[in-house]
Amino acid sequence: MTPKPVPLVNVANVLTFARIVLVPVFALLVLASGMTHVGWRLAAAAVFTVASLTDYVDGWVARSRNLVTSFGKVADPIADKALTGTALVLLSFYGQLAWWVTIVILIREWGVTGLRFWVIRHGVIAASRGGKIKTMLQVLAIGWYLCPLNPPLDAVGPWLMAAAVIVTVVTGVDYLWRALRLRRQAAAAPTSPAVAGAPVADSSSPSGPSGEVKA
Repeated sequence: MTPKPVPLVNVANVLTFARIVLVPVFALLVLASGMTHVGWRLAAAAVFTVASLTDYVDGWVARSRNLVTSFGKVADPIADKALTGTALVLLSFYGQLAWWVTIVILIREWGVTGLRFWVIRHGVIAASRGGKIKTMLQVLAIGWYLCPLNPPLDAVGPWLMAAAVIVTVVTGVDYLWRALRLRRQAAAAPTSPAVAGAPVADSSSPSGPSGEVKA
């Protein structure tokens, strides 16, 4: 029996599209706040939190209801990078976060995206626990910076971001190593698709509508 085609307009894709739409809304709220107005900062933090939560929800909906589409495969990682990238750039622009932190994270994130396309013909790089922790730390750290917290709570933000940077770099190096290993395996057995690390991405790892691995 031919599988029933998945409609482009479905709950998972709507959530992904909503996340994309929320990126400019979030940016405008941060700009309106100037990172000094408490009300606008709280609104920006709230929008960022909601947008980040859709990343988890749309993946769960897509997997549980079999709503994987080509749109989701492309749009989900773009939405993720756009949200976190916009937040990091704005935090650095307003002097809340060192530019080198933003640059390191962005290079890692877009570098991993490039590696994914580089090896996609040869197989899938399975999800890692580090990728899930990395995403959680980035979201938590950015959210902490966005909130207008008073001492001593405000001092927690830099520690969260430091942890996020460390895990981001370590998982990026691990992803590069697994991508190179996958390429070597494919070169040795070109007719046999390979999976680096594990046979499939486990469902506990955060992934979007495509089942795209958060590395």
